[in-house]
Amino acid sequence: MKYLVTSNRDIRYNLALETYLMEHADLAEPILYFYINSPCIILGRYQDAYEEINLDYVKKHNIIVTRRTSGGGAVYDDLGNVSFSFITKDDGDSVGNFRKFTEPVIEALHEMGAHNAQLAGRNDLQIDGKKFSGNAMKTTNGRMFSHGTLMYDVDLDVIGKALDVPADKIASKGIKSVHSRVTNLKPYFAPQYQSLTIEQFRDTLAKKILGVDDLAQAREYVLDDQTKQRVEELNQKVYSNWDWIYGKSPESAIQHRQHFAQGTVDFRLQIDNGRIKYLKTYGDFFGQRKIDEFEQALIGVRYDRQAVEKALQPLQLSNYFGKISKQQIVDLLMRQE
Repeated sequence: MKYLVTSNRDIRYNLALETYLMEHADLAEPILYFYINSPCIILGRYQDAYEEINLDYVKKHNIIVTRRTSGGGAVYDDLGNVSFSFITKDDGDSVGNFRKFTEPVIEALHEMGAHNAQLAGRNDLQIDGKKFSGNAMKTTNGRMFSHGTLMYDVDLDVIGKALDVPADKIASKGIKSVHSRVTNLKPYFAPQYQSLTIEQFRDTLAKKILGVDDLAQAREYVLDDQTKQRVEELNQKVYSNWDWIYGKSPESAIQHRQHFAQGTVDFRLQIDNGRIKYLKTYGDFFGQRKIDEFEQALIGVRYDRQAVEKALQPLQLSNYFGKISKQQIVDLLMRQE
């Protein structure tokens, strides 16, 4: 088995690298690939971004959002997490076999003192009933990867804030995440493994899986300049592409209602492929022009703040909502909490 570590901390590049290797690398022998990400949320392929993410919180705290090509639920990563990926040929007995790929990881964790770590259900790793790893797979043309997260010292408070969207706010056709109780591995390790940097944790894990005392003994998979260029092109085309991240969301029904001193406004929206498909406005506000002019200006517009504000620039919103300000209207349209 060959070994690869990327120093890049951008989840979008790291996922692009994983996909490129699965599709183009010489897989005469598997590749064990490790990556560490700055704060980010990774959506499952079939999920609704607007239902899974607290967008206001995410944007305020500069948390990267992207979407992977594999299924499953949304996960939060930061610099306290290590992600691993086994990139290999599909031997006909590996797709869906999460035990095959998580067993060497679990054995390494046991050696570090986390003796109760185990595969639970189909694709989660847990310890004492708490989840510390989610896993997913992708296969194409006889090649595949199985990847997962390992929470060593993740900021648990951020998980709830970044992924907390009120249950009654949106009803969609997407696959919703089931947010289990989560924990970090660090407290479960033997004392000598509780003060590691995240890079030291990654390297310790790699050595145990690869069966070497020093990573200099491991056979490294080396990326040439052409590969790096192709990976960056894939990153821009897919993983950093708004249409891939948000436009892949299934149709969603959203209601935003608020009482202002000047009257109540109640927006009912349908979002399809990340764009406003339907908008109906109710309320007891005072406006002089027909509200459908306002509504029509937003049909087909991307459901993000910048695009909505741009679409509304030609309109004088006081003609439609009286003394309720433009900022209040946009805030309500885009409200996340």
